[in-house]
Amino acid sequence: MALGGNPIFNGKNFRGATQAPRVPQAPFGQAQYGQQPYGQRAPGQVMDPQNGWGQQQNMTDEQLREMYNQPAAGPADTGRMTYDDVIVKTAACLGVLLAGAAVTMFVSMGLASILMIVGALGGFVLALVNTFKKQPSPALILAYAGLEGLFLGGLTRVLDLMYPGVGLQAVIGTLSVFTVTLLLFKSGKVRASPKAMKFFMIAMVGYGLFSVVNLVMMMTGLQTGMFGMRSGIIGVVIGILAIGLAAFSLVMDFTSIEAGVQSGAPQRFSWTAAFGLTVTLVWLYVEIIRVLAILRGED
Repeated sequence: MALGGNPIFNGKNFRGATQAPRVPQAPFGQAQYGQQPYGQRAPGQVMDPQNGWGQQQNMTDEQLREMYNQPAAGPADTGRMTYDDVIVKTAACLGVLLAGAAVTMFVSMGLASILMIVGALGGFVLALVNTFKKQPSPALILAYAGLEGLFLGGLTRVLDLMYPGVGLQAVIGTLSVFTVTLLLFKSGKVRASPKAMKFFMIAMVGYGLFSVVNLVMMMTGLQTGMFGMRSGIIGVVIGILAIGLAAFSLVMDFTSIEAGVQSGAPQRFSWTAAFGLTVTLVWLYVEIIRVLAILRGED
């Protein structure tokens, strides 16, 4: 099963963690190297309910009962990725992102614009670094969140100055899309089927090519305005398509996280999951606030 359209979840390390090979087992009744045959004990050993055959030791009946009554080890106890881990680390990323955005609200407009550019460029670089890094780095992931906070905060302040209230509307829109997508995924009504994945990839390629062409035309002066070709009704239609793609990307992110938890991926990959969700939410917010700005500009 494909993990998702988000390149963060398609990296070799996360994919390898969720598709780890099974541990080879010896035939029934035979021992692996250094082990006793099944059902037999080595001399001087007693059965430990947690550790198997251990060294001979004198244990009272009460101590044995306590050992047998201990709860089984859960995923967190065995160093495996859990949904709680992903939630906590995603909340940490979003908290740092909000802190970065808050910085741009308490500085001059000129400095906020500079921080927006720094955040956009720095966030792009760290996004690439974190995506291709062999092991997830909490420090780099949180740094990415902080830089994206500067970018989103500066962008929101610029657009909110032109269209008052558009920032709050974008936040509400992003939270609404995230909540609805999560509820639909948990109910099983929306899944990343192979057919949907193919449509998503085709749409993403088309959207990416259009965005590159639009950027080049804006940089060369062939297109003017804040959004270039993404203005008027065309901009709204493309924006709605992009919001739909970002929402489906959330579905694939949820699918990847579910696969990681069920397969017992190492706990450190919960940072990878949090990073992937943060990237998708940033993309979703940018698309929503852009569509709102286009609509407000047409008033």
